[in-house]
Amino acid sequence: MSKLKIELTINGKKRKVETTTSTRLLDLIRDDLHLTGTKEGCGKGECGACTVIINGELVTSCLILAPQADGAVITTIEGVGDDKCLDPIQEAFIETGAVQCGFCIPGMILAAKKLLEENPHPTEEEIKRGISGNLCRCTGYQKIFDAIKLAADRLSSRNGGRGEKDA
Repeated sequence: MSKLKIELTINGKKRKVETTTSTRLLDLIRDDLHLTGTKEGCGKGECGACTVIINGELVTSCLILAPQADGAVITTIEGVGDDKCLDPIQEAFIETGAVQCGFCIPGMILAAKKLLEENPHPTEEEIKRGISGNLCRCTGYQKIFDAIKLAADRLSSRNGGRGEKDA
């Protein structure tokens, strides 16, 4: 198996890593970079558990080979908030009870973050489209919708009625 070095910025930190041409980005993130918030669910890009943001786009990391991420800027769930200061989206998920087993939540939160960056005042239909591709088997979707609405309201009030991007 051929080894190669790639460079990427993950959660704001530049990293140089050695990988193979057949390593999935998901495995690089979890096994080599030890960022285990990104989960493997279906391995086919259908469940959203492995969702990350690459160069501003929401993607399923199980479908991308690590070498394709060379030079990319990647955000995983570990790059959203931290132990001392949760992101408003994370806070809203906790407060509304949208978190149960936690397996789907990293992908849901990243999808919600991307949605609210692009559309700070989404309708329920827009929220459904924004998180489509992310499956939850525990909580049901109403609490997730409620969490995203709450986060949108809080972000809007923090930014004087403007969206996160506009602030």
